[in-house]
Amino acid sequence: MKSGTRNSAPVHWRDGPARRRVWISVLTVLLAFTFLGMRGIWDPDEGRYTNVALNMLDSGDWLEPHRHHETGHWTKPPLTYWAIAASVAAFGRDPWAARLPAALAYLLSAWLAWRIARRLTPGAEDMAALAYATMLLPFGASGLITTDFLLAASETLAVWAFVEARFGPGRRVAGWLVLMWVGFALAFLTKGPPALLPLLVMAIYGWLVPRERGHRLFDSAGLAVFLLLALPWFVTVTVNNPGLLEYFIGDEVVNRVTTDKFGRHGQWYGWLVIYVPTLLLGTVPWTADLWRWAKSLPATLRAWRAPAVRDAQRADVLLALWLLLPLVVFCLARSRLPLYLLPLFVPLALLIAQRRKADGRGMPRWPRLLVWFGLLLALRLAAAWWPTHKDAGAWAEAIHDRAPGPIHEVVFVEDMARYGLNLHLGVEIERVALDPPPRQGYAERSFDQDLRSELTEREPGVVWIAKRERWDELQARIAALGYRTQAVGPDYHGRVIFLVRPADG
Repeated sequence: MKSGTRNSAPVHWRDGPARRRVWISVLTVLLAFTFLGMRGIWDPDEGRYTNVALNMLDSGDWLEPHRHHETGHWTKPPLTYWAIAASVAAFGRDPWAARLPAALAYLLSAWLAWRIARRLTPGAEDMAALAYATMLLPFGASGLITTDFLLAASETLAVWAFVEARFGPGRRVAGWLVLMWVGFALAFLTKGPPALLPLLVMAIYGWLVPRERGHRLFDSAGLAVFLLLALPWFVTVTVNNPGLLEYFIGDEVVNRVTTDKFGRHGQWYGWLVIYVPTLLLGTVPWTADLWRWAKSLPATLRAWRAPAVRDAQRADVLLALWLLLPLVVFCLARSRLPLYLLPLFVPLALLIAQRRKADGRGMPRWPRLLVWFGLLLALRLAAAWWPTHKDAGAWAEAIHDRAPGPIHEVVFVEDMARYGLNLHLGVEIERVALDPPPRQGYAERSFDQDLRSELTEREPGVVWIAKRERWDELQARIAALGYRTQAVGPDYHGRVIFLVRPADG
């Protein structure tokens, strides 16, 4: 231990290690669940995932995801939809239930950080779990409905099993490798082939630090389990939907990696704009510890040129690869979003814990920790109160105030569909174009159908919504088709909420 270093002696909590872990667990659970359901569903992302899951639940078709009964939704594999639908079926149609899978994945990831640190950095496991649970990005993402946290938890499960097989006492190695492939199967069902990126980390690690015991990464039993769990859904839907396989590979893998087709910061500098702030802000309040590790990295990499040094520091090599290799891939890929980095926050937490242990800094003091805990909960509460046009719960109240009768469907005309209304109102959501939209195969369709087709269905209990600036044009188009419009109440966020009736009705 270094002498003269500020806070050089580890700060032990008053009640000792066992109770310290209890309190870390309690704090993490509170962070996961407090105020989880206070905020309405936010569109577009939360609304889209929740809507597809509810359509599965309502239709009984858990095989093919649909955003509307006439429109498939193939941008992601089904595990996230299955998890949300199962949670809503168990706990009711509530934002809390829709967000529960992400909150549970956050808890699982924090626990896995503890388990992995127990093998790779013994004595720092409590700090690893605490760092993960209290970093800004994992906490924030735990209250969002996306695919990213299920992906992060599944990939981390796979890495934990690999660590147990490689660094554990040597018992049940084959069983750990099977569990590793279970984790990869779950990740594959969450986001497809990109979810297997940690396999590249493991393969390169095995080359840099040859295995000590006889086991193979691509074990036949593990591969069989992976194929049994991961492939049946893909095989079934691609057989039932000719051309879907080409869409999965072409659009959802190749185009997302090599092009800016989806408009996700594909410029050469996009990684600087997205990922640098994500790492600096997302690791708060532990960013300084991560910076200390980063400053020592060049010298560490030079030392690792020697195989003997790599072998002596094999745990450090694995952590560095787990963070740096995917990060380089994410920077090179031309589709970039902050939450893409979420699976890297477990190795970040482990590196932070390792750095603090090496510096002799130990655990933070209670007062500082409780202040940050309070700030995190205040941020979630502020998000629930923050006025935004994205809040489907507020949209549901506005629609109820203006159209109190039975509502079976809400139709958005040439506007962003608020799919979160499915959960808040229990209705179908449809997005229509003024003119027949071009067919787009399995790519994400901009519209479900056109205005004429929707009007001819003459469905009861339909509420329509359109932008105020399109209102005069829309009224004329609807009148020309033999129908009349009736605006109900004042505009809401620049939108007209209206009903449509036959002109002779």
